Amino acid sequence: RAGDEAERVAKRSKRIIEQSVNYKINAAEIKLSGQMAIDLLRQSLDCFARLDAVGAAKVVEDDKQIDEEFRGFVRKLITYMAEDPKMISTGLDLLFIAKAIERVGDHAKNIAEFVIYIVKGSDVRHVPHDDLVREATK
Repeated sequence: RAGDEAERVAKRSKRIIEQSVNYKINAAEIKLSGQMAIDLLRQSLDCFARLDAVGAAKVVEDDKQIDEEFRGFVRKLITYMAEDPKMISTGLDLLFIAKAIERVGDHAKNIAEFVIYIVKGSDVRHVPHDDLVREATK
């Protein structure tokens, strides 16, 4: 699933490059979120390999940062598209790239929640974060 998201990012990025549109949004924000998502996926897989429930709880917590970055990026993107309608096509591509990156973070979180389930026997998918941490550290 994360590979499917990576494919989406590549296709949309290629389209943006081919359009060679000059956009105002800072691509470094997307790159930072992408790196965070990759790191989170790597950490979740490491937690799975080591059956590390405490590390998995940290992955779930860290996913919130990617979600916040995504929401902030979407707000900026909407503003730029409203100011410059010629940017809408590129803006939508950037939006889909950002969403794919956010989904990679969600996949990492899902793996981490599964690790906690394997190690502790508790389904923590729909519990408040404090309860999740409590279950992971029991």
